[in-house]
Amino acid sequence: MQEMMKSLRELFPQLVDMRRDFHMYPELSFEEVRTPRKIAAYLQSIGVEVKTHVGKAGGGNGIVGKIVGAKPGDTIALRADFDGLPIQDMKDVPYRSKVEGVMHACGHDIHTVSLLGVATVLMQVQEHIQGTIVLIHQFAEEKGEGGAKPMIADGCLDGVDYVYGAHVWAPMPYGTIGVRRGAAMASYDGFEIDVIGSGGHGAEPHHTIDPIVTASSLVMNLQQIASRRVNPIDPVVLSIGAFQSGEAGGVIPGKASITGTVRTFNNEVRNQVEEDIRTIVDATCSVSGATSDITYIHGYPPLHNDESAAQNVFRVAEELFGDQSVQEMAPMMSAEDFSYYVREKPGAFFFVGGGNEAIGATFPHHHEMFDVDERSILHIGMMFLGILKSHDVLPFDGQIEPFHMESTQEPVK
Repeated sequence: MQEMMKSLRELFPQLVDMRRDFHMYPELSFEEVRTPRKIAAYLQSIGVEVKTHVGKAGGGNGIVGKIVGAKPGDTIALRADFDGLPIQDMKDVPYRSKVEGVMHACGHDIHTVSLLGVATVLMQVQEHIQGTIVLIHQFAEEKGEGGAKPMIADGCLDGVDYVYGAHVWAPMPYGTIGVRRGAAMASYDGFEIDVIGSGGHGAEPHHTIDPIVTASSLVMNLQQIASRRVNPIDPVVLSIGAFQSGEAGGVIPGKASITGTVRTFNNEVRNQVEEDIRTIVDATCSVSGATSDITYIHGYPPLHNDESAAQNVFRVAEELFGDQSVQEMAPMMSAEDFSYYVREKPGAFFFVGGGNEAIGATFPHHHEMFDVDERSILHIGMMFLGILKSHDVLPFDGQIEPFHMESTQEPVK
């Protein structure tokens, strides 16, 4: 096992180069062409069996690699995502995005090269592998229903016993690992509500049905769902992110629109909140004589880690990094479409620290200055290899000794 870790470390310069290439040429969700082509070409070059265009029916271009060992055993899937975000990269670094208005502002480039590094090491010991390793390179984690759902429909989890995913996490310092048993990340739903009134002159509001006043009341009334209609022990977030109406101060418009998001951990609460939104919208509009049109968008379900798989991540992380570097994370109201994988198979999603104040890697995810410590590439890879060892897919004995490297990154400016 130590030899595999050594091989991974020796790959680090190459993985950094690959990461920086992906970082300079990011692609938006459902528009990924160059990225999956390069992933597939690399996997094929090292001898991995590759299936391309996975999830094509869902509008994507996913890649699934398969490494079949010489002996029977469990089939373990490892997942990485590869889409970017519609954000202008403002970092002053050599690998700054060259695509206007698009950047890797969440670390998916780190995930991608980590899994490619793991694949490289595994192919070096393929004759010793007991079982099968499935490498899921997923498109479109950041948008719509995500890429996980169509990739699952296209068979990426067929025959899989366990599935694991990792996310580099800037709020956690480099060298730390976080995981949570059970409910780990919230569901994500969105809604758009049009309040339709009757416009007119601003000086004669009594001849109108003012949609702005009605929609303003609606914004306040919707806040009662979390505070008064849902059991306080069940976390709920309902936020209004956009309110649009009218163009002139002397004109009462005919329509107002509000857009928001709902986050929950419980599917029953999730359904209740949707029903409550519809009830409150109907009642609020009825009082003023307005009508409404609601579009409710069902996004990712809650992400619940399998208890045994999450505990397995804890054991591996403690062996690699020591007890003091491993933490049980609090539930997160952000969402992840890895939730679809763990609805189908037992598995766990965990976080790998990427923050480093010394190089300026302190900005939050989805920020124009976002970056992480590139050594997190190795830590994700180490965790994946350790997880495979824990399932006896890698039948190598001996304690896994972690290794540490000095950062070679220039500070973000």
